[in-house]
Amino acid sequence: MKSYINEVTEEIREYYKILSKDFPDFLNDYIYTKEMQKLSGINQICGSYWRKENIYGDNMYSVLVHSVGVALIIWNFTGDKKQAIAGLLHDISSPAFKHCIDFLNGDAENQETTEEDTENVIKNSKEIMELLKRDNLKLEEVSDYKIYPIADNKAPKLSADRLEYTFQNGRYFKNIWDLDTIKEMYEDIIIIENEEKEQELGFKSKKNAETFINGACKLWPQWSSMEDTVTMYFFAETLKNMYEQKYISKSDLYEKSESEIIELIKNCENKNIANRFEKFMKCKDFYGSEVYLENKFCVSTKVKKRYINLMTKSGRIYDISNIAKEQIDTYKNMEIDKFAYVEM
Repeated sequence: MKSYINEVTEEIREYYKILSKDFPDFLNDYIYTKEMQKLSGINQICGSYWRKENIYGDNMYSVLVHSVGVALIIWNFTGDKKQAIAGLLHDISSPAFKHCIDFLNGDAENQETTEEDTENVIKNSKEIMELLKRDNLKLEEVSDYKIYPIADNKAPKLSADRLEYTFQNGRYFKNIWDLDTIKEMYEDIIIIENEEKEQELGFKSKKNAETFINGACKLWPQWSSMEDTVTMYFFAETLKNMYEQKYISKSDLYEKSESEIIELIKNCENKNIANRFEKFMKCKDFYGSEVYLENKFCVSTKVKKRYINLMTKSGRIYDISNIAKEQIDTYKNMEIDKFAYVEM
């Protein structure tokens, strides 16, 4: 029997072992379905990974790597098969370039439209439905991980999803923490009943909670930066043009890898699309403006703000730590221009 953990890099394998001491066999059958495997060609960092002068380096942090990590966190804290599978499948409907398609759909602030087809993707997969039948699980038990607060909850609380991508972004792209630091923080996490009487991941100690916030707060501005925002809008516009001119189909976004679609863009018969894409991919400088500029590639900076105000045994970190309070307030009150643009 194939086991996914034996196919990842040694570094990812060690990371997964931190998240869960055992890698449950039942996950493998789901991981190797066609619908899950296509997530290996989609980057969790959306379009920004592919720019020549990108902010993330050469690491390929795939949606599949993320999804397995989320499942392992849920499994570690709950031991519940249905919750772990729901976490594994939560991004199964992700198209190529992930949240760029939310921008295309006019959902830059919530970035949730790409999750709407999760149930349909699962329901239309013969493989997955047979596995659910084998495991005595119902579709509705795994098609919406938001029903499980450990898996996902309302921001800025801490959930398995938010924890996983924060760990990985800090490790891959900002060198904020290494595996030893992640292990120390992770071993301090427990399930806590929050103010709303629901279960939430939280920290036993204020010290480790502050370590986590101190690292995470360096990531938050990146996720709403001018470069990230402009890039996501640019990919959205490019894909829209490709679709409207019938150079790609909607199904291509769900069946092809990002690298395959980028080759289609680069070799597009419409040289305006191909040349514009090539120029953008080489751009290094991004600017802000208080007014919309007609002659630039100019977009609104009103996008989703991601930050975490986690629970501890003594209460919310914002309420018990002056250090964390200052870091959270600094991000929330960060002044940013109404628009961002790039010179083409």
